[in-house]
Amino acid sequence: MFDNFDFSKMTQMLEAAQEQAKKLEADSASKEYSVKAGGGMVCVRANGKGEVVDINIDDSLLDDKESLQILLISAVNDAIKMADDDKKSMAASMLSGLSGFGGMK
Repeated sequence: MFDNFDFSKMTQMLEAAQEQAKKLEADSASKEYSVKAGGGMVCVRANGKGEVVDINIDDSLLDDKESLQILLISAVNDAIKMADDDKKSMAASMLSGLSGFGGMK
């Protein structure tokens, strides 16, 4: 498993991983994800941390509590999922970039 692995590069590899993790966190935090539900009647924006930062609701939904709740739940869940999926994708990309150190597979 470690036949061609150069253990002297372990510190370098860990430092690179820490730098990549910091960059990933900063990149992720600066992103925003926008989701619409109900044909745009409910719009939710979330940041890369998965925090909802804005919600817009069409006035016509204010008299239909049940529909508003359903659309709001859907939009919030979709926005948080988008942020989470993007973060996972970025992490996977970072880890695949570290495979070039010393032949570790």
